Amino acid sequence: MRLSLFAGLWLACAPLLAAASCVDGAVFADTNGNGLRDAGEQPLPGIAVSDGEHLVRTDAQGRYRLPASTQPTVFVIKPAGYRAAARADGLPDIWRPGSAPAAFKGKRPADADAQCPPFALVPDADAPASFQTLLMADSQTSNALDVGYFERDLIAPLRGTHQARLGLTLGDITNDDPALYPALVAAVTSLRVPWLHVPGNHDMDVDARSDATSLASYHRALGPDTYAWEERTMVFIGLDDIIAQPGQKPAYIGGLREDQFAFLERYLPTVPEDKLLVIGVHIPLFDHRFREADRKRLFALLENRANRLILSGHTHEQSQTFWDAARGWNGATPLHEYNVGAACGAFWSGVKDAQGIPDTTMADGTPNGYGLLNVQPQGRYSVEYRAARAPASEQIALHAPRVLRRGAYPAWGVYANVFMGYDGLPVEFRVDDGPWLPMKRIEQPDPRLLQENIADDLATALRGYDRSPEATPSSHLWRAALPTTLAEGEHTVEVRTTLNGTVYSRRTTYRLQNATP
Repeated sequence: MRLSLFAGLWLACAPLLAAASCVDGAVFADTNGNGLRDAGEQPLPGIAVSDGEHLVRTDAQGRYRLPASTQPTVFVIKPAGYRAAARADGLPDIWRPGSAPAAFKGKRPADADAQCPPFALVPDADAPASFQTLLMADSQTSNALDVGYFERDLIAPLRGTHQARLGLTLGDITNDDPALYPALVAAVTSLRVPWLHVPGNHDMDVDARSDATSLASYHRALGPDTYAWEERTMVFIGLDDIIAQPGQKPAYIGGLREDQFAFLERYLPTVPEDKLLVIGVHIPLFDHRFREADRKRLFALLENRANRLILSGHTHEQSQTFWDAARGWNGATPLHEYNVGAACGAFWSGVKDAQGIPDTTMADGTPNGYGLLNVQPQGRYSVEYRAARAPASEQIALHAPRVLRRGAYPAWGVYANVFMGYDGLPVEFRVDDGPWLPMKRIEQPDPRLLQENIADDLATALRGYDRSPEATPSSHLWRAALPTTLAEGEHTVEVRTTLNGTVYSRRTTYRLQNATP
């Protein structure tokens, strides 16, 4: 449980601050969608409300009452068949201040009225069973210039073109500057879908003295750090998995708090088995700083569920992990964790293009971009990746030598970085429309990024504000040796793979040249 040093003082002054607490309130059907309770709009019974620890449901009059706690926010769990009313900034109006205003560091939340405003849920009988969700991780803007990159690189191309009904940002929304939250909120809400956030380590207040107060700015601007959101065929649970350790090294670790486990233990049994259960966190479960005991405890809560997915960010790389018994997961089928590539890529670094936007390719060779989660009935789903400002077909990047000596030993090869690749994915190549042959997955740095590293090293002046990141071994890189016994001249190399039933391919060329010693 989050417990602030100031909580005791607040409790002593509770009568003076009671107006700021929403541990009791109401939920109603907002039939005209204006966010206000008008005459004739009816209460909603049986709606789940939580403070991230306790869980209650509204009575016949649509009212709820939560026990007093040290939780900073109270939230309604939007049920399937309803939309959440929008706040003034466009975010879903699903939270209120909880029992612990001290967690807001003395700054009164904007919605702390004399009376707690009721939660407005708008009937949405036409919500589809199959839908798409936009996934963004680590927009991580340090200043207004970075916000501009984010808006032009990712948001503007999506306006009026995307098919999503929901959006998620998986932490590190800013780079230690909560003053940028309004601009980032304005960007994502311009896509006109409900947008949810999960906090990251760079969303913690740098002057926080405890884990309990580390997300004060986040709570004020973006809401609860633990919450749930229900759709017809999916339930999303957002969890803060950053344990702040101010004044220590490391300054944070990964894990979950006791109040979060209490919430999960109370809420998960209410989630129908045929719905896809999606848990969004910032630090991946495979990160070495994530507490093993917490991971085991979370696994135990999920192992009996047939339909589940973990979404994470933080790494500024992209990977897909399938947890199995060898790694501590005991479910009937592997647990899929999709670690989404960063929206900011490598922290908005690298050489700028003609539009003035940095290349910002990540250390594993993945271009910056965003993910897509496609949800279907009975727990079925698929995940995709989109490179920023690139067509959907751009799923593979190739590197090959331009020229080789004809007849030389075939020591040089073509490399294929399959952005959504994973161990066991078949990737094939062919030369000049010859037979398709398998490529071998290797864990090496992507040569394309190594070229950028060398170019940065050799440059006598900075090529960009920040250099491209140092290339690290990629989990989705394949290699095949190129034949040198073909005819002199140019040869075409084609690489293909199949993702979610769609075949993707990419071509390049190399030339064979006769040479004498």
